[in-house]
Amino acid sequence: MITEEIMMEKARMKSIDGFKTNIQKIEELFPSCVKEGRNESGEIIRGIDMEALSLLLGDHVLGDEKYEFTWVGKKEAVIEANTPISKTLRPIVADSSEWDTTQNLYIEGENLEVLKVLQASYLNAVKVIYIDPPYNTGNDFIYLDKFDTDADEYEKELGAVDDSGNRMFRNLDTGGRFHSLWCSMIYERLLLARNLLISDGVIFISIDDNEQENMKKICDEIFGERNFINCFIWNCSTAGGIRPKFASKTHEYIYCYAKDKTQVSTFYAPLSGDAIKTYQQKDEKGQIYRDKDFVFKNKSSNENQKYEIECPDGEKVHPKDGYIYRYVRERFEQALQEGMVTFKRTTTGPLLDSSGNQAHWNIYIKKYLGNAMGAPSTLIPKEQMSIYNVGTQCVQDLFDGVRVFENVKPVNVIQYFINMIAQDGDTVMDFFSGSATTAQAVMQTEIDKNIHLKYILVQVPDKCEETSEAFKAGYTTICEIGKERIRRASEKIKGDHPEIQYDFGFRVFALDDSNMKDVYYSPVEYSQDLLAMLEENVKSDRNDLDLLFGCLLDWGQPLSLPYSTECIDGYAVHDYNHGELMACFQKDISESVIREIAQKRPKRVVLRDSSFAGSPAKINVGEIFKLLSPNTEIKVI
Repeated sequence: MITEEIMMEKARMKSIDGFKTNIQKIEELFPSCVKEGRNESGEIIRGIDMEALSLLLGDHVLGDEKYEFTWVGKKEAVIEANTPISKTLRPIVADSSEWDTTQNLYIEGENLEVLKVLQASYLNAVKVIYIDPPYNTGNDFIYLDKFDTDADEYEKELGAVDDSGNRMFRNLDTGGRFHSLWCSMIYERLLLARNLLISDGVIFISIDDNEQENMKKICDEIFGERNFINCFIWNCSTAGGIRPKFASKTHEYIYCYAKDKTQVSTFYAPLSGDAIKTYQQKDEKGQIYRDKDFVFKNKSSNENQKYEIECPDGEKVHPKDGYIYRYVRERFEQALQEGMVTFKRTTTGPLLDSSGNQAHWNIYIKKYLGNAMGAPSTLIPKEQMSIYNVGTQCVQDLFDGVRVFENVKPVNVIQYFINMIAQDGDTVMDFFSGSATTAQAVMQTEIDKNIHLKYILVQVPDKCEETSEAFKAGYTTICEIGKERIRRASEKIKGDHPEIQYDFGFRVFALDDSNMKDVYYSPVEYSQDLLAMLEENVKSDRNDLDLLFGCLLDWGQPLSLPYSTECIDGYAVHDYNHGELMACFQKDISESVIREIAQKRPKRVVLRDSSFAGSPAKINVGEIFKLLSPNTEIKVI
């Protein structure tokens, strides 16, 4: 008889432990360096034998003197980034749009914790990350990611807590910690963000002069100097306003790093909206193109570009004086065979017939939209990207003239960078989403490039000041503004393009404490005297949907796939992504229901401890799955 431990795993219901993950990576390279031993608390653990690792690395182990970038609190930042938390994401269907079909996510919560929670589900899954983190102006509230300090003591020392209970401080230039705390804040988040990037993924980071030097050093350390792609310069404002003493600041920076630069495809400079509109034709494969002149003015005497071409009716043509063909004859013949050449009748073209008279044809080459872009310049042309005022005005126009947000990045700023690299099906992420400009940029990119993209936005639900126009208009948090902006931008795009069918919805999730009671995390073994207590290990305010999506995070599944619920003998059974995961969270599930679930052969199954009358019933469930669906993984919560 098999035991329940063999068949059923206890769900983790915590974020990934970064320290254990790092140990596993080292073990893959140097298995002899991972050994059992005692930690400082006397517990037996698996860890790294640094002496054995040093032997393997030989003379490449560095001493005290080395080039490095450090600051007060860096070690604590590394520890914080790798420490797991007992948090979850709770679905908010009422705030969502097109919940059942959308693949876009809007997450409300402190972004460091959200990034931790997403580590399993979105590991190596994001193609483009764009972030516009808070600039270090010297008078901003910045999150201090320290959770082990007594709350009263903390508030006494720092004097500020946000509405979600996250502790904050005012990063004053006079505090002696101006750069250190900002560096710790961004370092932790970038450590986690890198894990989410796919192998050929890239991150774009907006920054100004206050921290651009430190940002570069931090990114060099996290992503590696070899993965630095470029620093782009954006003309963000005019030189208007009060005359400065030295120089008018009219630019900001956008750093770009790859997860693995060797895997990244060629960057292309995006076309402007007006230029894209000239690409209106489709070939038999549905690819979009426009006709480009094959004959153009040039004083070249190269006879290889002045040959005769036979047109569809047999007329032979050649360029007039002062004109040449774009290709030499061999390249033209190749393009003709590839279906790249278009002949059009005309009486005013730049070609002559064999007799030297005006030809009746002109010749064009198909230029496809995907190949229409050259290499981008690090100094972005002004006509390609708007200034701050345009971004702020865009949001104001969407909100019927109400100025609900200040200093908004223009849509075409973020769209410019998404366009460089994003392809059909890619995911774009922004974990400092603010007014949700990135969502609008993603939607507009889909329209312009005729592709489908997905986005993940993360924003802490900071309160709007009561004196602000946003609060007076009924918006109490930044998240409310962001969600409403996506809805309004979606409606505008659909109104401008009624013929299109894209994903304009988004699923809303809110960061919250674990679905499980504290007893769930106690380091105790199962025993009969604990069963009664464990039967109610789920918090009373959590429903089936909370538990389902909590299990998806635990099992590392994306949160954007379809699911359904059916009633089997009076029990609600949830099916996520057609058998990828099935779950039933009701008590005392009958054997007939277990058998019907097993007969569907799901890849994974989640049940509650209270689903079983006792250990024999749990063992029986294992036997049923061993018989009917032996490859199904089973977890209990």
